[in-house]
Amino acid sequence: MCENEATLLRKKFPTKTALATEIINLQAILSLPKSTEAFLSDVHGEYDAFQHVLRNGSGNVKLKIQDLFAGRMTEQSISHFAFLIYYPSERLKVIRQRYQHHNDLCQWYLDTFQRLIELLHFVSTKYTRSKLRKALSPKFAYITEELLYADNNNSDKLQYYQQITENIISLGQADAFIISTCHSIQRLVVDHLHMVGDIYDRGPHPEKIVERLMRYHSLDIQWGNHDILWLGAVSGSQLCLANLLRICARYNNLSIIEDAYGINLRHLALFAAAHYQDNPAFRPHMMRSEKPLTAPEQLQITQIQQAISIIQFKLEGQAIARRPEFNMAHRALLDKIDYKKNTIDLAGKTYKLTNPCFQTIDPAKPYELLPEERLLIDQLSEAFQNSDKLHQHMAFLMEKGHMYLAYNGNLLFHGCMPVDAKGNFEGLQIDGKTYVGKELLSAFEDNLRQSFAEPKAKTDLATDLLWYLWTGPRSPLFGKHEMTTFERYFVTDKDTHFEKPNAYYHLRQQRWFVEKLLTEFGLDPDNGHVINGHTPVKKGQSPIMAETKMLVIDGGFSKPYHATTGIGGYTLLFNSYGMQLVTHQPFTSRDDAIANMTDIISTKRVIDQVVQRKRVAQTDIGAQLQHQVTLLKNLLAEATESNG
Repeated sequence: MCENEATLLRKKFPTKTALATEIINLQAILSLPKSTEAFLSDVHGEYDAFQHVLRNGSGNVKLKIQDLFAGRMTEQSISHFAFLIYYPSERLKVIRQRYQHHNDLCQWYLDTFQRLIELLHFVSTKYTRSKLRKALSPKFAYITEELLYADNNNSDKLQYYQQITENIISLGQADAFIISTCHSIQRLVVDHLHMVGDIYDRGPHPEKIVERLMRYHSLDIQWGNHDILWLGAVSGSQLCLANLLRICARYNNLSIIEDAYGINLRHLALFAAAHYQDNPAFRPHMMRSEKPLTAPEQLQITQIQQAISIIQFKLEGQAIARRPEFNMAHRALLDKIDYKKNTIDLAGKTYKLTNPCFQTIDPAKPYELLPEERLLIDQLSEAFQNSDKLHQHMAFLMEKGHMYLAYNGNLLFHGCMPVDAKGNFEGLQIDGKTYVGKELLSAFEDNLRQSFAEPKAKTDLATDLLWYLWTGPRSPLFGKHEMTTFERYFVTDKDTHFEKPNAYYHLRQQRWFVEKLLTEFGLDPDNGHVINGHTPVKKGQSPIMAETKMLVIDGGFSKPYHATTGIGGYTLLFNSYGMQLVTHQPFTSRDDAIANMTDIISTKRVIDQVVQRKRVAQTDIGAQLQHQVTLLKNLLAEATESNG
């Protein structure tokens, strides 16, 4: 027995009765059904769709209502009740307008109280009373518990329960009680949330997603390649910062920088306007649903994208030169340009460059920043590191995040494991040592934490590795041999745009390979699964691979991917009965959902179904509880012996 643990337990449970009571409590918890885990990936700033999926429990709330009230409520009534739980504040405004007569509204309140309490009881059956109490609003915990455990067959107490509900209404607390109960139901439907990477970029409000996650009751995060750009920018990587700004400009999302995080881009805009003109290759990508930009707005964003792209290409050349161990010399492209002929030599072929914007490049020293560019990137880097809100959000990602997670027998990571064509792990030399497999992911994480702990503009190895994670050939978050950003801007031949994927993306279809991955991370290859995001599952492809051992849950939350995937995202659910993949149709808008009760149409596909329900004892938390039980029993035996 660990002496420290034993000492703490002795202090917490000083008597035999206290020890025995805790043993009884823990062993009872071990026998409860396993609670529900939900897995999401690649939400890419799509806050409204993300929030709706959280509110409806990936379709679970409505299913619970249907199961409980089958034969007692019509489909329309079920839909109305479900939307009350999703959006209680907004729906209550509509309901109060509908019931103008006081008595009618009071009757609706009484009926709704009863249904909500019944549903709350139904969704809480997997939990102890203690855990349920934590999910209740402290303002109404006592009242809710009284109603929740009411015995309606006890005539002596019927008037007591009736008085409680009538007083909730008469004292003006009906709406607040309903709202808090709906939020408790939302919380209990999913016990733990896994975010498998890419909260940031493309969509309009990643900062709102992070704010929502910071209030979520239980979650973990596996970093994605786009998240790394933001973590890198705050950690001092000017290369990550340049890529981040370029992507925001490309997708008309610069407002995230200025409005959400309070970072002033005026100096960048002025520099860009002084040096760059309109350029079709750099105009922002717009969704049809977006409000059109005015001509001056479009020109400004186009100029900004050119300015930051050239800074990025210069900084890349510098990093490649100082890090030969990255083996990326072929991606230093500015010295391969003939600036008089506007051509470039790539892999032994010469290509004509279109829409060039190289006026700030000195052909004799193509990777050297202009003094104005150096000042600009230094100022921007300092502003990113000094944004309190941004630093708070990144600190949360660091606290909850990892490169990978082994959880309840499953392996979670965002992108891939770099391997060769035969499935052998590919290594990367970091500070003189070559890392492969699990050790490679751990080494990347260690360097990220080191760089984040010392937030200042720097070009040390730990910080350069953050950029490598974004674009390096053996990055587990990128998973391709090269990123052809330059070619996509300037070369029309689409063969040059191709980004060859790592062999992982072919091999993950094979069961033997997935079992090898699980074994590398110390997991049971027979019963575990690998869960990835990162690569949108295209129309006609299956997200379920390797005889159900590999699950790729990037279904396209981001609107630009809807045409590719044909859907609006996936949620993976893992409960006591097994695993289910939930397919979501594209989300319209929050206003439409509330006004017209247009739910995300979700369909479920069973992946694994167990013969016997999983219990808490079969989970990672169960293993911790079983360890505590063993220690407590030893202490109880010691106490019994000492007392004769």
